[in-house]
Amino acid sequence: MQPQPSRRRISPRRLAALASVTVLTLAVSTSAGNSHLSPGTSVAGAGPSALSRTAAHGPCMIGPNRVVQMSEGIPTGPGYTRSTGTVRALTLMIDFSDAPGEGEALDRYREFFPETREWFTISSYGRLDYRPEIPVPDWLRMPKSFRAYGIERGAPFDPGYRELVRDIVAEADHEVDFQAYDLLNVLVTPNAGPAALDTVLSVTFAGNGEAPTADGVSVSNASFVYSRQDDGSGSYDRTGYRVLPHENGHVFGLPDLYTAEGGGAVGHWDIMSEDWGANNDLLAWHKWKLGWLDADQVGCAARAGTREYVLTPLARTGGPKLVFVPLDGHSGYAVELRTRAGNDEAVCRPGILVYRVDANVDTGMGPVTVYDSRRDSGGCTRTPNVHAELSDATFTRGESFLDRRAGIRVTVVTAEAERYRVRVTRAPEG
Repeated sequence: MQPQPSRRRISPRRLAALASVTVLTLAVSTSAGNSHLSPGTSVAGAGPSALSRTAAHGPCMIGPNRVVQMSEGIPTGPGYTRSTGTVRALTLMIDFSDAPGEGEALDRYREFFPETREWFTISSYGRLDYRPEIPVPDWLRMPKSFRAYGIERGAPFDPGYRELVRDIVAEADHEVDFQAYDLLNVLVTPNAGPAALDTVLSVTFAGNGEAPTADGVSVSNASFVYSRQDDGSGSYDRTGYRVLPHENGHVFGLPDLYTAEGGGAVGHWDIMSEDWGANNDLLAWHKWKLGWLDADQVGCAARAGTREYVLTPLARTGGPKLVFVPLDGHSGYAVELRTRAGNDEAVCRPGILVYRVDANVDTGMGPVTVYDSRRDSGGCTRTPNVHAELSDATFTRGESFLDRRAGIRVTVVTAEAERYRVRVTRAPEG
C-alpha cells in the first residue's frame, strides 16, 4: 500500500497477516434450491445464483482448467450461498471468560448493521435482500477461554476452530434453528485477540463440507469477525463495518483480490481487495458473477474487428455495465465505467476501468489485475488507506488501453456524465 502523506496507514504487520489468510473452499455436492447454512440439503434457497446470459456470452464464460480456490470463473461453482433474493444471515455475538463482552451484545451488532444490509442493497441494485437476524440478542458465552481455543489467525477447521464452532452450536442450539438460515456471521467480542491493525483473525469458511453440523446441516458458509476494522483515520464509525461485506463476499463465492504485497493489484476498486478506509463497490465482473446484472447489460467482444459499446456508471441502476474481451478459455479483459456514486465514495477520477480476470489464479494470488492509465503518478487521492497509485487508473476520452501481443485495443471515444462510449478492436487470430 502506498504511504499516505501526513496520514496513518495500515501497518506492514497487518498487510502480511492479510496476505496469509486463505479462505478454504471445497467442492461439495449441492442441490439447487437449498436454504440451509450448507448446501446439500433439500429446502429451497441456497446454492449459487443463476447467471444471466445468452448464447452470445459463451466465449466470455471463462473457467479454470485446474482446481482453483474460489475461482473467478463463471458461473460460480457449487457450495456457496445464493446471492439474489432473500438471504437470511444468522448473526451471533460471542464472548469468553478471559475476554468478556464490553457493553451490550447489541452494540457489537450495531457496528455492522444496518450498514452491511444497506451496502448489499446498493451494490446489488436491490436484487439481494440481505436480512441479518439475531435470535440470541445477548453475548453467547463460550465454555472455554479464548486462549484455550488456540486461535492465532484465520485457518481452516483445525481442532481449535472445530471445537469453537461446536461450542457455538451447543450454546445456541436451544434458541436457534440452524436450518432456517443461509449463512452464519459470528461477531466475536473485539477484546479477544490482537487488534486488526496488528494481526488479522477475521476469516470465512465457504462451501466447507468438513464443518461441524447443527440441526442436521453443516455449519459451513460462515464468517468470523474479530477485533475492530479501525484504519487509524478516525473514521471507524463510518467505515468499520466493511470487513463484514468483504467476508460475506467469500460466502457468495468471491476470492480475495489482495496479494502478499497488499492491495496493489486492484487497489480500492473492489471491496474484495481493500475493505478498510473509504467505501467502495464490487467490480462489474463480480456483479455479473453474483447474478446482479442482466444479459443485456453485459457485452461479449469475442469476434475480430471493431465494435463500439455504451457503458453507464456501475453505481447506477440499469443500462449496460460490462464489456468482456476474452483472451482464452480462462482469462480476458473486463471494461466498466466507474464514477463517484453509490458505494464508490473514493473515486477521484471517473472513467473507464480496465482489468484482467484470470479464472486459473487462486484467491489471494492475484486473480484480477487493474491496468493503470497513469503509471507512477501517485494517484489522485489522499483518502486514508486507499491505494493511491491506482486511484487514477481509469481511462478517459481519447485514451486507450492496448495489449499489443493479443492485438486488443480499448479506446474511450466519448465521455459524458452518465454515458461513455468505448471502441473495442481486436485483431484476427493468427
